[in-house]
Amino acid sequence: MNLFRKIFFLFLLIISVLAFAGWALSVTDKYKNWFTEKYKIKTPFIPNYVEFAGEKIPLENDEIKERLDRELMSTVFWQSNTMILLKRSTKFFPIIEQILKENNIPADFKYLCVAESGLANVTSPSQAKGFWQLMEGTCKPYNIEINDYVDERYNLEIATQTACKILKESYSKLLNWTLAAASYNRGINGILRDLSYQGVSSFYDLHLNDETARYIFRIVAYKLIFENPEMYGYFINPEDYYCLPPRKLIYLDTSVSNLSLYALQNGTNYKTLKLLNPWLRDKSLPNKKNKKYQIELPYEFK
Repeated sequence: MNLFRKIFFLFLLIISVLAFAGWALSVTDKYKNWFTEKYKIKTPFIPNYVEFAGEKIPLENDEIKERLDRELMSTVFWQSNTMILLKRSTKFFPIIEQILKENNIPADFKYLCVAESGLANVTSPSQAKGFWQLMEGTCKPYNIEINDYVDERYNLEIATQTACKILKESYSKLLNWTLAAASYNRGINGILRDLSYQGVSSFYDLHLNDETARYIFRIVAYKLIFENPEMYGYFINPEDYYCLPPRKLIYLDTSVSNLSLYALQNGTNYKTLKLLNPWLRDKSLPNKKNKKYQIELPYEFK
């Protein structure tokens, strides 16, 4: 009796194992079919004709096309970061575009700002700061205030105006917007030395350090994706884009010993004051020279 029971249970165990193996193989086959039929990674589309700042990119040159392809793939397939940048663009592009237009800088340079900072007030390892990644030394000729209490590199309007001045100066010497954009990374003198030594006149003929060599193509990759996000697989509902809150501007030409108290007295709080005015770097604002600062505060509709 015991022997029969053991044989019976062994038989059931074998049947169960075979049944599970069959089910597992079935699931594996279904997964393989789904993976091969449904999951596909496609090469990002590169148009036959692409411009940056009104200047043609020579995509008929295979080496140039490959460099753009590299940056386009890196950007398209970093989905989380690119999605955030797309959603941020509606928050900050209107401000940037208006200032670029006022300064006769091509609108494509807003993508340089994306490449520099991801549309955020970040600090690089070399201590470049803000949306336009301005170095303190670079700002000196432009009277940008930088101290323990105020850093105007974090003021988007002032920083964009400063970037425009730098780009216009570069263009006046290089006579080409693509080279001017490259000089924002390499420096005007660096680009001039490279052009002179190598005896060429086009960015696309220059042998450059890896960072600058990739720089223009990163900017153009952002341009292609931002101008046609759905072409590259990014679908965003209009209500999902970010936007700035309604704001009002007031002028301040006196010292403020306590910015938290100042915020409360003006119908907001310290957090909101700092979010709208990231150039305020401390808890107070000394102003012995009675400089007129422009402060942004939330606007309450009534």
